Amino acid sequence: MAVLRAPPLLPPPPLTPSSPSSRCPTCCGFTAAIRPRPAPSRTGIHGGARGAKKSLFARRRRPGAEGAPCLAATEEGVGAAGAARGEEDDEEGEDGYYLVREAGWGVRRMGRVGEEMRMVAQVQAEAFHVPVALFNDFFFDFFKAEVLSALIYRVRNSPPDRYACLVAEETEPATQQSLAPYEKIVGVVDCTVQDEDSVIKHLQGADEYLYVSGIAVLPSFRRMKVGTALLKACEALGLQWRHRFMVLRAYEDDDGARGLYAKAGYRVVSKDPDWVTWVGRRRRVLMIKELPVHKEQIQQQ
Repeated sequence: MAVLRAPPLLPPPPLTPSSPSSRCPTCCGFTAAIRPRPAPSRTGIHGGARGAKKSLFARRRRPGAEGAPCLAATEEGVGAAGAARGEEDDEEGEDGYYLVREAGWGVRRMGRVGEEMRMVAQVQAEAFHVPVALFNDFFFDFFKAEVLSALIYRVRNSPPDRYACLVAEETEPATQQSLAPYEKIVGVVDCTVQDEDSVIKHLQGADEYLYVSGIAVLPSFRRMKVGTALLKACEALGLQWRHRFMVLRAYEDDDGARGLYAKAGYRVVSKDPDWVTWVGRRRRVLMIKELPVHKEQIQQQ
């Protein structure tokens, strides 16, 4: 009689290090946002796609962008992302290089060059990484590489009017002459067009909005109005892209950030449910701002 034998057990997959990091209040979690995922939809990283709008989004994507793989944070990956989108740099023009000038800071769209993208990843990693007692340098470098990889992915796969990374830099003449462009960056922010249902219900007459996330400022430049300049630049971009509403999230207990957003004109419209605190998460609030223009004016631009 034949004897049945069980197949041999396969060894478990190798473990990869996981970088301890703080959760960015303006998105569902920074580490969640930096994992490889399909090309961004019209809903961005926070919402599910809607069939009709998804097909419309596909038609609006740049030729050759469909099916682009997520690039690793390597010299080749950074270079490929820059080459794919290099023709869109400096679209504000020579006379309008900055979206906003505020308190000695200028805010512009990030240049798709290797050193500048690495600096953006450095600023965001310093803002969102939580130091650990052992091997902190290793975990920080690993986290920064993940942030850079996610940035490359978004740049390569997002249409130029659906996602933008903005950078703030010093505009003093002496600084402009003595430093390379990437060395002047002191703050960054991400702007993504989204249409998440749970947010749209708070926006009367709108089917999309500009979502602000990943606001980060170097520690030595905080409380110097860099954040204010970044928020104003996001609004300027929202007007360029013809959106009526700006949306962001903040931790409910972060009085400093909420004060900054409230001063900029944002108001709270909803909060996370109470149960999120039961699983060890900090509660967040949803804040919106309606831009001071009428829909008819936007359509005429």
